[in-house]
Amino acid sequence: MTKKRKPLTFVETMRLIKKAGLGGGAVLKAGDIKEMPLEELNGRIRKLLGIYETAKKTPGMIFLVMYDIENNKVRTHIAKYLIRKGCIRLQKSVFIAQKPRNVFDELHNTLKEVQDMYDNEDSIMLLPVSTDEIHAMRVIGQNISFEMITGNPNTIIF
Repeated sequence: MTKKRKPLTFVETMRLIKKAGLGGGAVLKAGDIKEMPLEELNGRIRKLLGIYETAKKTPGMIFLVMYDIENNKVRTHIAKYLIRKGCIRLQKSVFIAQKPRNVFDELHNTLKEVQDMYDNEDSIMLLPVSTDEIHAMRVIGQNISFEMITGNPNTIIF
């Protein structure tokens, strides 16, 4: 009978990857790892609006996680980690979440630890955002009117 192993944490997995020879200078070619597919814009905006609506009712903070990571393998692992933690992908390197402050701090500490493992020029930013700023957001592109979705059209009545 084999013993079941306890699943590795994200940081432990990243340490094993580093130990296997993946360093900051080992940049993979674009085709080596498939990027995770990005949901359609309308779906991403609906999820964003869901965060906006629940933020009015539940405690916690809204924050963005943005990164510029050169190494495809590290970038893919970080994206998957953020999704597992409940972050919603808005763009390829931008995520949003509405979580308690302790989860924000946990994400910060974990991502900092992973960042410190590699000799790199990468950057990761975690930015708290208020519901007022989300409400004031404007989306440009793909024939979508974010103002109409949020229910804030400007109407003039004579």
